[in-house]
Amino acid sequence: MKEFTYRGKTLEELKQMSIKEFAQLLPARQRRSLLRGFTPEQKKLLRKVELALQGKYDKPIRTHERDMIILPSFVGLKFAVHNGKDFVVFEVKPEMIGHYLGEFSPTRKRVQHGAPGVGASRSSKFVPIK
Repeated sequence: MKEFTYRGKTLEELKQMSIKEFAQLLPARQRRSLLRGFTPEQKKLLRKVELALQGKYDKPIRTHERDMIILPSFVGLKFAVHNGKDFVVFEVKPEMIGHYLGEFSPTRKRVQHGAPGVGASRSSKFVPIK
């Protein structure tokens, strides 16, 4: 299997970098977000990540912080990200680095229409038998 690299850097090299060094590898939107600093809620999430890395927090990390950028230290951890209704659980893979947590917790479901309801016209009530 091919070893993971992000912009020519291995996962171990990425984990050794500071936030400012890592930000220079990211696209402009994510770079600007990281260089502006973390919000208090994002700092709280980072504290939970540190606890999970030390083995003191074994459950998936629950958060509403959909705009948090996935950092190299998050790889291997399970997150439960709120989508507006419930928490979607996923494990962070190396390929997710640089994306937002919210990208992996979709807020909209696919529409599946049922039978026509009360007040539908005669023509719209026809549903072909497959």
